[in-house]
Amino acid sequence: MPYKEKTVEKLFWSIGEVAEELGVNTSLIRYWEKEFGHVVRPRRNSKGDRLYTTKEIEQLRRIQHLVKGQGFTLNGAKERLRSGVEEQRPTDRIADVRDRLVGIRQSLLELRERC
Repeated sequence: MPYKEKTVEKLFWSIGEVAEELGVNTSLIRYWEKEFGHVVRPRRNSKGDRLYTTKEIEQLRRIQHLVKGQGFTLNGAKERLRSGVEEQRPTDRIADVRDRLVGIRQSLLELRERC
């Protein structure tokens, strides 16, 4: 039986590692932590350094997507996170658009038949 190497996943990341992963400054992460404290609460070690879990990093990605990607204000992003409304996946959006286009095409064909 071949040897299977075990992979070890980190449990915590430093603020510098998270900032590098997201492509932002550490000061922006601290600011988001202050503004979105209800969603992002990193642990701290004995020296007071922030330690982020995967869940908190995902929340920071969502905040970044809402604020930087979709142009939400901070209050709008907070409301969106509180409401728990999940973003549609791109495939869902494509399916919605396709369904609407099929409906429009059907309506146009019906209009053409009437005239």
